[in-house]
Amino acid sequence: MGTDIHADGGLSRRHHSETTLQVNGKPHTLTLDHRRVLLDVLREDLDLCGAKKGCDHGQCGACTVLVDGRRVNSCLLLAVSLDGCEVTTVEGLTADGEELHPLQRAFLDRDAFQCGYCTPGQICSALGAISEAAEGHPSHVTDPSVPSGRPVPLSRDEIRERLSGNLCRCGAYPRIAEAVEDVVR
Repeated sequence: MGTDIHADGGLSRRHHSETTLQVNGKPHTLTLDHRRVLLDVLREDLDLCGAKKGCDHGQCGACTVLVDGRRVNSCLLLAVSLDGCEVTTVEGLTADGEELHPLQRAFLDRDAFQCGYCTPGQICSALGAISEAAEGHPSHVTDPSVPSGRPVPLSRDEIRERLSGNLCRCGAYPRIAEAVEDVVR
């Protein structure tokens, strides 16, 4: 039941699959080991280093990206399971590669970072949270009187709750919330 090792030391092809990921609007077809996570593929194979490896257990949010518009911890997702999916990283938020996305601009304007390590994950998570609220997905603090399926207003408490899975070791949380408020108002 062990892993098949070829004479050249490589793993058997039966543990690899051809996978196409649409990353930041561009298709990338790769032959991937079934055990590789999306974060490692983005950083090591595609040289997209915005998403960071923080805890490697899905607990800090530094690796947050968008998959088909939903925020995910890329350190937990097997890349081969995302064949055909659209992956958006912080590098792909600008249409022309030069003009900043409004949320990126708000983070700069509000000085919503210190060391910047968590910032790409915070921005991707905030974009996902804004989308989730617009689609009517409630959070733990959503007012029960908000009709089901209706857009959820993003109050300061909603923003904090929805971004609570992203850690900032520098403590820039108040500025991060302000940056998100600037975009949704």
